[in-house]
Amino acid sequence: MMNSKHNFGVSVAVLAMFSLFLFILFGDNGLADLKLMERGRDSLVRKNEQLIRKNFSIYRSIQRLKNDPVYIENVAREELGVIGQEEIIFKLARLNAGGLEQ
Repeated sequence: MMNSKHNFGVSVAVLAMFSLFLFILFGDNGLADLKLMERGRDSLVRKNEQLIRKNFSIYRSIQRLKNDPVYIENVAREELGVIGQEEIIFKLARLNAGGLEQ
């Protein structure tokens, strides 16, 4: 009689421990949520590092635009199509099948 009660008690204890183990793994704020949050944190860290690099690049460009006339000239040439004072622009005519085209 004592043996069956003892076995039942052990079974209930094992079942309770197994249930707690499952709750720890998959319950609210369990290990699954922890891993998900760690992945989200890692993603945010990578994005922050990219933003830091981008901000530093923008900061360097601002400093060069304030202080470096050669850089200003290069930016004006590339982005605005500006030419220098002593430069000459040549427009070349294109040849097509029917003759010259302007």
